[in-house]
Amino acid sequence: MRLSVVIPCFNEVATVETLIQRVEDAPFPDKEIILVDDGSTDGTREKLLREIVPSKPHLKVICHEENRGKGAALRSGFRAATGDIVMVQDADLEYDPNDYPRLLGPILDGRADVVFGSRFSGGDPHRVVYYWHMVGNRILTTLSNMLTNINLTDMETCYKVFKRQIIQSITIEEDRFGFEPEVTAKVAKLGCRIYEVGISYSGRTYKEGKKINWKDGVSAIRCIFKYNLFR
Repeated sequence: MRLSVVIPCFNEVATVETLIQRVEDAPFPDKEIILVDDGSTDGTREKLLREIVPSKPHLKVICHEENRGKGAALRSGFRAATGDIVMVQDADLEYDPNDYPRLLGPILDGRADVVFGSRFSGGDPHRVVYYWHMVGNRILTTLSNMLTNINLTDMETCYKVFKRQIIQSITIEEDRFGFEPEVTAKVAKLGCRIYEVGISYSGRTYKEGKKINWKDGVSAIRCIFKYNLFR
């Protein structure tokens, strides 16, 4: 089984090299790494193309000429994926690639088609950051669960893992963070076998580069209703 790791990047020059190394070192031997630079303006693209790729020619790099959003970056990455399993990995250091075995386990065992990594399930280490982000996340997850009729604890998680034929059969319409409720609604409607596993989490602050904000929460509510009731 081959794993495709899709990494959307926007202004992550401080973390992208370390993240790539951690993904390469992750305990799963056969990996395809796809980075999508989404119009970075801080030197991320230049670092990828001029410093990292020359020494790591196995990396796939896709460049957007302007910033289009996480959903648009993932759409490009999913299209390029050739592995049996496709995983989303953020380019910051909030999520630990050492969690790959537990994320991939339910699919490799033949039990699951899709796996979500939950920051709120299990006893793994978590950095304590924003209380209201946690509250907002749980409200969005609950609202999503009410309409999908699945009992996730962390719909907004970065770590989502799919059998490739499933994610490539889905048309991703949202360009920004609306990807999360959209893809959740769509895999639920397909009747996929969805599992959730606990993961570690090292959340960062806005000073450290966190990008999601309250406007994305409002957009997520719109997407929850749109993709569950009107698609």
